[in-house]
Amino acid sequence: MLLPPSQAKRPGGRVARVGDTFGAELEATRELVRDALAGVVARASASEGQRVFAARGATLERAWGTARDLVAGRALVRPAHERYCGVVWTYLEPASLTAAQRRRLLVPSGLYGVTSAQDPVAEYRLGMSVDLAPLGRLDAVWRDPLSAAVADVARGATVVNLLPREHARALDVTTLAGVVRVVDVVFVARGGARAAGHAAKAVKGALARRLLEGGVAALDGFAWHGWRVDRARRVEGGRVETVTVLAPA
Repeated sequence: MLLPPSQAKRPGGRVARVGDTFGAELEATRELVRDALAGVVARASASEGQRVFAARGATLERAWGTARDLVAGRALVRPAHERYCGVVWTYLEPASLTAAQRRRLLVPSGLYGVTSAQDPVAEYRLGMSVDLAPLGRLDAVWRDPLSAAVADVARGATVVNLLPREHARALDVTTLAGVVRVVDVVFVARGGARAAGHAAKAVKGALARRLLEGGVAALDGFAWHGWRVDRARRVEGGRVETVTVLAPA
């Protein structure tokens, strides 16, 4: 399952002692991103920092500090399911999932490319849509290596895509659909626009948990606080299936 990270992150952790699921495969690209981040830390103006970290005030100061720790190699880590604490992750309740279930949660990010929810990650603030000189937009930087890594680990399985557009742009669904079945889940508000806000994030977390516990079959009949799955599904090329989750009427 593909699930986004959250901007909200718990601080602290421990010194990194182990790698992660995708470390060997993605380390070369991760190093390029860290080098570009080091350039920001060393040379960026205050306004450039606001743009890169999408933050101001105390949040920006925190982002500068965590970036300095990252490039200096002194960042503390904690498992991704403990680090991310936004609305989606709150309603997922990952602490009560098994380690095996958390390893099935794959989390794309601007810093790491992708990790599992069980893997150690540092505190950071770096969106996937950021243009990070000299690399360019991170979604484009990560697109090929991230897609290949996910396809490799999920080969022969079904991948449920719960990513918002920012993170979905870093995924080549065509490449992925060549080796796995892909189920895209879209959350739709009244009137047909994509749903956003607290409620849409909450139902995403609740659905993610239901899927981890019951598999793809749990989509059928899913209902939560007035949200429901539209049973009309569109299959694209026999490999990509789109499922709509409708907001309360």
